[in-house]
Amino acid sequence: MSKKIIVIGSGFGGLGAAVRLAAHGFDVEIFEKRDKLGGRAYVYEINGFKFDGGPTVITAPFMFDEIFEMAGRRREDYFQMVPVNPFYRIFNHEGKCFDYNGDPQFILSQIDLWNPEDKEGYQRFIETTKAIFQKGFVELADKPFLKFTDMLKIAPDLIRLQSYKTVYQYVSQFVKNDFLRQVFSFHPLLIGGNPFDTTSIYALIHYLERQWGIHYAIGGTGAIVDALGRLFVELGGKIHLNADVAEITVQNRKVTGIRLRNGEFHPADMVVSNADVASTYRYMIPEVYRKKYTNRRIERMRYSMSLFVIYFGTKRRYLDSRLAHHNIILSSRYKPLLDDIFNKKILADDFSLYLHMPTLTDPSMAPEGMEAFYVLSPVPHLGSGIDWSKQARPYRDRIIEFLEKNYLPDLRANIVAEHYIDPLHFRDTLNSYLGSAFSVEPILTQSAWFRPHNRSEEFDNLYFVGAGTHPGAGLPGVLSSSKIVENLICETA
Repeated sequence: MSKKIIVIGSGFGGLGAAVRLAAHGFDVEIFEKRDKLGGRAYVYEINGFKFDGGPTVITAPFMFDEIFEMAGRRREDYFQMVPVNPFYRIFNHEGKCFDYNGDPQFILSQIDLWNPEDKEGYQRFIETTKAIFQKGFVELADKPFLKFTDMLKIAPDLIRLQSYKTVYQYVSQFVKNDFLRQVFSFHPLLIGGNPFDTTSIYALIHYLERQWGIHYAIGGTGAIVDALGRLFVELGGKIHLNADVAEITVQNRKVTGIRLRNGEFHPADMVVSNADVASTYRYMIPEVYRKKYTNRRIERMRYSMSLFVIYFGTKRRYLDSRLAHHNIILSSRYKPLLDDIFNKKILADDFSLYLHMPTLTDPSMAPEGMEAFYVLSPVPHLGSGIDWSKQARPYRDRIIEFLEKNYLPDLRANIVAEHYIDPLHFRDTLNSYLGSAFSVEPILTQSAWFRPHNRSEEFDNLYFVGAGTHPGAGLPGVLSSSKIVENLICETA
């Protein structure tokens, strides 16, 4: 009889692990709190519009191909991906933009518009990121760090690659223009990190993007969720929706199953949690059973910022705008604003935004003749004490007014579908500790072995996938975590 594995949550980490384990013949069941699969990649459907709730930037697309191949399928038979160019259009506070893609000569031509003297420095920068990418992604992203000796083995490489520097410090060695430093250092924000605190190992994202490009799934990332769910069921997996896990049951150093909020008990030989790591320990396992991840330790860890996200659809198209598929709109205050968000934890009057416009690539995301958008603003997590029941609507209004004034004329008069989420949603709906959007912050002392492990240090048969465990947030990170857990379970089963 095959071993029973329960997967809590159905984000990309949970789906990836569930499919991989089902392909090995395990008896796998997914328990998802919400009414459909996806976790942070939940899809909102409003007035004929489809809005991807979370991840929209697809890097390392081959990682999805791998999942289908190991199940004996072709990814192309389940969903289609197309490249996006430019990767990002990055606007400064005056509305002047920099197009960023994977073409080295094109990037140099863009740098030429800002500071020609930085072209040589950029070339040296991107060349050094190749070595960081080789070590950080190719060699280590799908390897577990279960022992401190695993960390000691790579310590000389980390020092050689200057991992003790932050991403911003690392970029600044090579690039002198202030705006270009912002252009080449904002990436940590996509995985919950402050460029002024995140280890420079994350500079590997530049080379990763150049290696495989940025892609978009036709039908949105929700199409990938649907495809993985379909594949999982084809492999014999079982899905439970509206299944809110209240407790992971424990006996000695083993977990024995889960208990739902309605009282139902489901036994398991192993549990894989795709729920937030901190919330899993803090709220699903009584503290009496936890020796390392005590409540005090969980409270002392550093967590990523949260997000305020507005999903909106317009009754007209904006094909004559200056916007691309992925847009980064930076405030005039780069470091001070990040300091407000991550350190002072105050809600500033200004903001930097990520604006997603998928209908430029895929008009099917909106009714004919209409446009779909998603605008995201990093904000402090709930450790800030901000009262979002009072602040959410005014903050939404400021963002919409800014977009109407600078990028989308007559926006308010044209909105016909809208929904927004704030840090309370991340805490109450997504069960994220402190409403953090990306779980444990990716600083050096919370990376690799220092990060919560993929196999629990507390319980021999409890595993973690997703943003809060190794290697971290972002699609390549959470998919790598599912591969790690697959290998760990197969080694012991």
